[in-house]
Amino acid sequence: MDKKVILRCRVLTPTEITAPSSIWIEQGKIVKVEHEKSSNIPDDYQIIDGDGQLLIPGMVDVHIHGAGGCDMMDGTEESILEVSRICAMTGCTSFLATSVTSSLEDLTKMINNVKKVIGREPGAKIVGIHLEGPYLNVKRKGMQDENNLRHPDLAEMKEILKQADGLIKMVTIAPELPGGIEMVQFLKEQGIIVSLAHSDATYEQAKQAFAIGASHVTHCFNAMRPIHHRDPGLVVAAFEEPHVSLQAIVDNVHLHPAVVRLMHRIKGPAGIALITDALQAMYMGDGTYDFGGHQVTVSNGVARLNDGTLASSTVTMDQALCNTVESGISLVDAVHMASTTPASILGLKDKGNILTGADADLVLIDSNYTIQWTMINGQLIN
Repeated sequence: MDKKVILRCRVLTPTEITAPSSIWIEQGKIVKVEHEKSSNIPDDYQIIDGDGQLLIPGMVDVHIHGAGGCDMMDGTEESILEVSRICAMTGCTSFLATSVTSSLEDLTKMINNVKKVIGREPGAKIVGIHLEGPYLNVKRKGMQDENNLRHPDLAEMKEILKQADGLIKMVTIAPELPGGIEMVQFLKEQGIIVSLAHSDATYEQAKQAFAIGASHVTHCFNAMRPIHHRDPGLVVAAFEEPHVSLQAIVDNVHLHPAVVRLMHRIKGPAGIALITDALQAMYMGDGTYDFGGHQVTVSNGVARLNDGTLASSTVTMDQALCNTVESGISLVDAVHMASTTPASILGLKDKGNILTGADADLVLIDSNYTIQWTMINGQLIN
């Protein structure tokens, strides 16, 4: 049915959790939010009982590489479709298909596969592409393939953007590389979110990049110059800039809970986006995987290269939400960081909130933050 009403659900807003309410949906949109008991429901409405549980806006992942044994860089449409399906199972309703550093040929193949998949996703919707690389600093490469790292190349980027037909929404780069500042300025002019990471930028270099258009930090604290009291680096520069938002991998591995609380205290929920940064091991378990040109071993849910370097994560968005609350941050703020903030960063005005006129991208969770069902554009997915 195109018309639905969700009864007896507590609704999470940006400021509170309401008493049991009713959400009316037509043609994939929220048309009414009622805080009184609904009566006289028309016969053409499907009734969904929220059973007093919590309804949150669908979560938005701006940084995910794979899931369920599938890597979005493996050259197949099927892998991207599978990531979409699994994302929905974890309460994620929208995501940026994220690349790793690669050859131009492999990156172009990934972009073309994303273009073919959009519009027929079985679960979470693709709202664009996030290029993580290839213009990253080898000194802070993390799991990125050193053989494909290179300096910013405007001609190459123009070709990538031409191939992508407007799908590139975010690019992660190291601004201190030769041509880095010019690339930041160019991407900003194209309306693309410029994010900094895999970078050895000094405080001064990061401040320059933020001044001319960079506005985001990828997996904050990871793969960048660490904070030192005489060399504050990129992170402190980002903390000082009100317009700069931060990604957080809250898997209790990439960030200590005290650091998550620090980030929240400085930036607030409107300045932090929870991400998975997941590789194909998400939803698969321990084992050995090929990812980004490396062999990655997952043990006890932690993915590492053979030398011990962290290699993305296996956390899901619902797990990240739970971990954030357990770190000492309120559920209202944690949902803001998982849904509202990333939607705002991407300019998705109809997502990330439960409001009249918004897309009916909704997730019902119980008191243990377990997903009961996910709804995308008014359709129950699981």
